[in-house]
Amino acid sequence: MLLSLKAYQTRIDQELADAVVLMGDPSPLRDACSYSLLNGGKRLRPTLVYLIADAMGLQRDVSSAALSVEYFHTASLIADDLPCMDNDDMRRNKPSLHKVFGETTALLASYTLVAAGYGAIYDASRALKKQLPDKETQIDAITMSCLETVTQCAGLRGATHGQFLDLYPPDQSLETILTIIYRKTATLFEISFVLGWLFGGGCQKRLEEVKQCARHLGVVFQIADDVQDFVQDKKSTSINIARVLGLEKARERFNEELQGLNQSLRSLGLWTKPFQQISKQLLHSI
Repeated sequence: MLLSLKAYQTRIDQELADAVVLMGDPSPLRDACSYSLLNGGKRLRPTLVYLIADAMGLQRDVSSAALSVEYFHTASLIADDLPCMDNDDMRRNKPSLHKVFGETTALLASYTLVAAGYGAIYDASRALKKQLPDKETQIDAITMSCLETVTQCAGLRGATHGQFLDLYPPDQSLETILTIIYRKTATLFEISFVLGWLFGGGCQKRLEEVKQCARHLGVVFQIADDVQDFVQDKKSTSINIARVLGLEKARERFNEELQGLNQSLRSLGLWTKPFQQISKQLLHSI
């Protein structure tokens, strides 16, 4: 059943609160994981998992898959905020995890949530086998595809290398910036789309189309963020597509990518009201 975006967010918040309790015995490290997971956020990435699965109407249980995405996302935010990375003291209007629990505990919490992310994919597979006991072999195959995508998107072909390039860009060319955007931002959307599509019952033969759709969303999302940052602080020297292209051309690229996103969603049968709402919100954000 398709819910409103706010309803998905509320649902995910509750599922995260329940899941933290099951992570392990009470400890400062579990408290640190809880602090980061439950400190707000729009929950867009796990919501995408639900939106894609629900759009297919097969009533598949993708709750663990959605949690997996949020674990990976939160782990990356904890790492990005560290003094050796982006050195951010605040996250969502609250002190960053390392400011409250210390850098060592923050680093270990990031590791913990990466492990939890992979564990949640296993849980998603197990839940689906209970729901569809006659499709165990098929579920094993899609689980392997999900693990392959997550591993690639989290590693040197994805988010970690994207963060490295963001910290140490070889230049400020458009090619470099687009590489950073894809690897650092679009890869997490790619994980959301692939997990939602495969665990939701989508056709594996269309997986590349699904990934391309996610890439469009990642680029749109980051360009909107870059334009907002540039307008607010033109003196900043951080790598930014609006600074390299100029506002007009950055907005042109944004519109091209948004059009590609909308066409891909239609082609995949995902042009539902919640996705239309996301597209409209992105359009009005720039």
